Amino acid sequence: MIRSVVRGYGAALPKRVVTNRELEETVETSDEWIVQRTGIRQRYIAGEGETTASLGEQAARAALDNAGLTPDDIDLVLVATSTPNNTFPATAVEIQNRLGMTHGYAFDMQAVCTGFVYAMATADLHIRGGMAKRALVIGAETFSRILDWNDRTTCVLFGDGAGALVIEAAEGEGTIADRGVLTSHLRSDGSHKDKLYVDGGPSTTGTVGHLRMEGREVFKHAVAMITDVIEGAFAATGTTAEDLDWLVPHQANRRIIDGSAKKLGIPSEKVVVTVDMHGNTSAASIPLALSVACADGRIKKGDLVMLEAMGGGFTWGALMVRW
Repeated sequence: MIRSVVRGYGAALPKRVVTNRELEETVETSDEWIVQRTGIRQRYIAGEGETTASLGEQAARAALDNAGLTPDDIDLVLVATSTPNNTFPATAVEIQNRLGMTHGYAFDMQAVCTGFVYAMATADLHIRGGMAKRALVIGAETFSRILDWNDRTTCVLFGDGAGALVIEAAEGEGTIADRGVLTSHLRSDGSHKDKLYVDGGPSTTGTVGHLRMEGREVFKHAVAMITDVIEGAFAATGTTAEDLDWLVPHQANRRIIDGSAKKLGIPSEKVVVTVDMHGNTSAASIPLALSVACADGRIKKGDLVMLEAMGGGFTWGALMVRW
């Protein structure tokens, strides 16, 4: 059977680092308060000329270099983002153009913080269905542009950045020993929309709007929803937490990450955590974390890796991949 195998990874971050101490100067907060409740110590904030498309392009080029490929080798560009450069066209089309591609196809996927998991699952279906042989799957965000910088409960949480994977079709035996995407589980429940949303849009206010969040409500649902889809992935593959080499969660909040891992029986040494240095970069957080763990040698070929996320909507999902 056809499997979607990871061929390369890449990441891109804005030049400017903003520490918790720097935020203390502009909003009523403290480094101790932020670290205790979220685990975040710093985040990267996009400056002039740095956009979702420019960061996505940098991450894509890094992933292509890591894979030893060029844009000519790619059939599909899929970008997970909630902060596109324009209402339309898709940021994926702009990145396609920046890469010099006039072939293949490109589109965006909007599932907020779960976007990268949705995008990987979608790209996997396109590859297994024969529509594409190689795909660039990118998570890219500039959430700083939709934050209310007077709202101390949200502006301290988010950051900007991009990460990318190159995945390609390869023959597999149809067992969990195969390299590539083994299973994916996606969920959503729109009844929770008002708990995490942006209060603007082309069809409602005609403005971009700002992010609004009921933090306690999000936290209350997060661990249960995350464990639900991860347990589904284990059941579908006949694996357990003991078989897992790495859990790479969406980097929203250290307490959510720790709570989910504990409930699933996954030891902390198997969990990749980058929320301290990146903050919550929404759809970019998983590929950024993957890039860090691959670059430092933790994630190696053959490792069993679980990706998971939960985001506004609510959306949530998990995907298991043999690296």
